[in-house]
Order: sequence, then C-alpha cells, then structure tokens
Amino acid sequence: MKNILKKSTICLVLFVSFLFSCKDLSQLNVNPNGVQPETVNPNLVLPTVLTETAKLYLNLGFQDIAGVVQHTQKDAWFSGHNDYDWGGDQSWTAYYDQLRNNDLVYQRAVALNMEFQQGVALVMKSMLFGLITDLWGDAPYTNALKGELGGTDNIAPKYDGQDVIYAGILADLDKANILLSKPKASYSSIVESADVYYAGDPTKWQKLANSLKLRYLMRISAKQPDVAKAGIEKIVANPAQYPIIDDSSVDATMAYVGNNSGDAWPSNAVFDISGSNYRRIKMCSTLLKPMQATSDPRLAIWAKKVEIPLAVDATLPAGTDKIVNGVRYLSPDKVGTTQIDTDPNYVGLPPSVSQLPSGYNFNPTPGQTSVNPHVSYLNEIYTQAKGTLLKARLVSAAEVRFILAEAAQKGWAAGDAKTQYEAGVKASLTAWGLASSYTAFIAQKGVAYDGTLSQLIGQKWIASWTAATEAWFDYRRTGLPALSAGYAAKRKALPLRFYYMRDELNLNKTNSAAAMDKLEVTANSQSDGKNSAWSKPWLVQGTGKPW
Repeated sequence: MKNILKKSTICLVLFVSFLFSCKDLSQLNVNPNGVQPETVNPNLVLPTVLTETAKLYLNLGFQDIAGVVQHTQKDAWFSGHNDYDWGGDQSWTAYYDQLRNNDLVYQRAVALNMEFQQGVALVMKSMLFGLITDLWGDAPYTNALKGELGGTDNIAPKYDGQDVIYAGILADLDKANILLSKPKASYSSIVESADVYYAGDPTKWQKLANSLKLRYLMRISAKQPDVAKAGIEKIVANPAQYPIIDDSSVDATMAYVGNNSGDAWPSNAVFDISGSNYRRIKMCSTLLKPMQATSDPRLAIWAKKVEIPLAVDATLPAGTDKIVNGVRYLSPDKVGTTQIDTDPNYVGLPPSVSQLPSGYNFNPTPGQTSVNPHVSYLNEIYTQAKGTLLKARLVSAAEVRFILAEAAQKGWAAGDAKTQYEAGVKASLTAWGLASSYTAFIAQKGVAYDGTLSQLIGQKWIASWTAATEAWFDYRRTGLPALSAGYAAKRKALPLRFYYMRDELNLNKTNSAAAMDKLEVTANSQSDGKNSAWSKPWLVQGTGKPW
C-alpha cells in the first residue's frame, strides 16, 4: 500500500508539473467558472443595466427629488428630503458603474453584429449620461469609461460641457432609432427574458429612443431653441420614421418583482419589518391641495386618508382635547396661533415644516415624529414589495404628450396644443388604471385646457408622481410650478443641481475645478461658493430661470 501511494504521489506531481509547463501564467489566471468580458454574451449583462438604471431613476423620483418638487415630505431623518441638506456626498459612481456595464454590452454587440443590443445600449447610454449632466452639470463624457486604457487623461478624465453631452445624447439616439427600426424577425439574437422593459420588442425601444430625444430637445429649448424646434418638428412630421411613446401601454417601465429587499419597492414593509421607510413618507400639502381642488381621482390611488381628522370647535370648553367617534376635537385655546389643516380626508405636510418642535398638525406623539394619524401617509399599496402599479416609470406617454403640447404652445409644428395636453392628462389617468375617470376629470375647472404654460406644467408635475426628477428639471427650466422653499429649508429657494462629490474634488482635482469654475454663483450659493446646489449650470445660465 505504501508503494502504491508513493508511486501515485510521484505521478501526481509529474502530471501537475506537466500542466504548468504547458500553460502560461495568463491561461492559469483565467477563472474557469467565470465569463470573460471579451467573450461574454451581451444578453447576460443587459438585465443588470436595465434593472439597476430603473432603480436609480426610481430612487431619485420617489425619494429626495420628490421632496424637492413637494410631492412628498418626510417625518424623521428628513433633512435631505425636505430641506435639501445634501452636503457634498451625492455620488455619481453608481451611474458610471452602469455605464461601464452598458459599454460592455455595446462593444460586445458590435463585435457580434447584434444590432438590437447595440440600439438598446445607445438608449441606455443616453439615459444615464443624461441623468448625470442633468443632475450635476458638466461631467466626464468623451474620455469617460476608458480607465482600463491607462494614462492620466483616462484615469482622471476631463469634464465635457453640458452642450457637448446633450449633443452626444441626441446623436446616439438618432443612431439607436436606425438600429431599432427593423421588424423583430430581422434580429436573430434577441432574448426576451433579458429585456425587462419591453421583452425584446424593437419597435417599443425605437419609440423610447425618440421619446427620450423629445425629452432632451425640450431640455435644451431655452438655450438652443432652433435645435429644439427643428428636432421636435422633424419627429412629429415623420411618425413612421420616428415613432414615439404616444400611448400609456408603451410606457417605459420596470415592475418590481419583490423577491428580496434588492428587487422590492423601496418603501415596502415586507422586508423592512419595522415599516420605517414607509411610515416616514407623508403626502406634501403642495401636491394635495390642487388635486383636492379638482377632485383628482389619482389622489385616492397615491394617498391614504387621515386616520384621525381634527376639528376645532369654538363651543367647546377651554382645554378640550378629546377623540370622539374617530375625530379629535380641540378647543381654540389648544390651537392658539398654530396653523392646522382640518380637512376630514387628506392632509399633507407643508414643505420643510416637520422640523418644528411640536410636530405638524398636532402630532400626539412628537417624540415619534413619523407616527402622525392627522397627516396623510402614502396609500398602503406602497407597503407592498410588488404590485401592479409598483413600477419604475422612466418615460411615459403622458410626459411625451405634455412635451408636444408645450412645443405647440411655443408655435412649433407639434400638433394642436389642446389636443396634446388632453392626451397627456388621459395617458396619466390610464397609466394608473383610471381611464374611465377622464371625461369627468378633464371637464373640471382648473383641468379644462386654458392655454397657459402654468396649467400644462402643473398637470405634468402631478403626472410625474414617482418620477419627480423630470418635474425638478421642468421647474428649473420654466420656474413652474411656482414652488416656494419651506420653513426650515437650507435656502429660501429650491436647489438646481447636485454638488460635485468630495472624492471627485480630491482625486480629479484639476478637471473638477475647471468644471466648477464654469458654474454661475447666485445669491443662494452663499458659503458653498461655486460648487453649490444653488449655482447655475450652463443649461439655465442667462435664462432668468427658475429664479
């Protein structure tokens, strides 16, 4: 037995030595269980790009940006949401991470002549770089995503101007439109399960590409009106060549599957057992009041009625504070000069007011500021991990119709403004399962078309629920709706951009400093200096907007 083991050991050593002598080090370092970037099938990487981008977009529009545009406010841990107290820690790392993944999809799709995947990758590139420049301003673009090549210009890339980035986005979307213009049967490499937006439908992706182009043409309309006008009119005049998302059934959305905390709706109380993420979010009075005034049917979908309404009764004895039949009755002396909302159905938090020591609307448990039965929480559907309406909404027919309505109001050849506006309202209602409510709603005073940009942007602002980032950029561009900063906000005006993050200022110092120098300091920049959320990037410099 010893001899057999000895001979076996010798044979094993010789065999291993033979293997090592026949393979160089690079071959030995290949992970046999992994997939190398130079050989990966782009369909394996695409789902990550689509899902992570959708989550990034939803987390903006459902979280802090919803606070900026006053869709919601938070009780407890609220300073970033309500008061724009962002500091310098907003990072674009996650956006560039997905851009690197997306670039791999594109490069492999080119190598394998997969035109569908190329077109999708160009759309996603446009969406991600669009968000980066929208949120921060100038940013690495031309030299971005090249770090593996080495060299200072690639490791610490220069920042391109917003005008360069937007021009690149529009050019990429034109390329995507062509790549995605063939019938589905013409593409041999589509894997439907890899496409969580459209299940491999190239026509729908083509519509997304052109709708995204409309978004960015309108974005630059104040700075480059001739480019915007020509681009929008070209799309409208050639619907067969440039199809768009004109019906809510083609909205670019991603449903949350709710299998774990990573793929569940962010305010869910399924994986967040305490329910804290849900409980802290309240409706904002700025959004509630115009919706209540027009009996907006979406309100009942988005918001929960107050659990205990308040009533102030002058006939009650002094010192009265009691609950009778589910209503909390207060004598006037208990209220004093405090402004409270006694609406029996919906009550919102005013912007930036939750910092008041007593808590808004007579919170009976000021030490537990997120527990307030006198203010409207979100509808309980937002406690679920998944649901029919729990989707990231990236581009919608409502947004597209409102863009065309605004273009028509400008006198551009984009259809009839009233027709486009009404189609926008209808598309939003339909997306929330309320198509049958349209006829009555559009007849409401304040909703029936009056030809003003204020009304149009106001309805677009409401329709951007959970996609509030677009409402923020519309506000920045137009000053509408006429939002005011709240009681305890960091500044007395709404912010315009994110701060360049500290790591970027330290590690890419020369290029970030050059980008900051191009920002326009405003009275609201104050001690922040150039790198302020209230400094104006190129997009709004010289426009007089929003303030």
